[in-house]
Amino acid sequence: MPRHGKKYEQAAKLVDRERVYEPEEAARLLKETSTVGFDPTVEAHVRLGVDPRHADQMVRGTVVLPHGTGKLVRVLVFAQGEKAQEALRGGADEVGGQDLVDRIKAGWLEFDIAIATPDMMGMVGGLGKILGRRGLMPNPKSGTITFDIERALREVKGGRVEFKVDKGGIIHSPFGKASFDDAQLQDNLAALVDAINRARPTTVKGQYFKGVTVASAMGPGIRVDVPPLLARAAA
Repeated sequence: MPRHGKKYEQAAKLVDRERVYEPEEAARLLKETSTVGFDPTVEAHVRLGVDPRHADQMVRGTVVLPHGTGKLVRVLVFAQGEKAQEALRGGADEVGGQDLVDRIKAGWLEFDIAIATPDMMGMVGGLGKILGRRGLMPNPKSGTITFDIERALREVKGGRVEFKVDKGGIIHSPFGKASFDDAQLQDNLAALVDAINRARPTTVKGQYFKGVTVASAMGPGIRVDVPPLLARAAA
């Protein structure tokens, strides 16, 4: 197995791998165990008691993190007429129609999220093979196919993240930056876990949350207790 570097090994010594930490302690440890020279993204890895092979046990959804992600999000909007003007007023980075379709077909992909009004999907649908494999295709389930452009822009610019369980029954999602203060990290993590809890399929029986682990980029994992997070979200 590959060995970790010295910084990682030193950081890992600060974490008791057998312990499940309270959210307050976990937030503090996220900062203390950062091993990089930049402001790293912090991620949550949520293991669920679901079987994603069954369609009725698929878990997916979106959540607007109360303190944002700390990441500058570049948003492209497929719209025309008044909706294009609404997108520009709302802070979209690129707005257009066939011109944007042509640029993307030519290899341009300098954006993080794509939003489209429903009337543009006949044009945008041809980009499925390009955008789909990169997770950039507008989708009504994630709120990125809508006539309410202003709301959609406000959410994605303000810290909305999408989550989806993988084949192993785990959700991987960013929830901020290591530079966030402890309370902000706790609030964001609580909001994410609460959204995942609300997305629980009715067909799932038994224990739903099998474990929540958080880590900063290239840092060691820290296990977090779930009930205090749900209580914080409900407060």
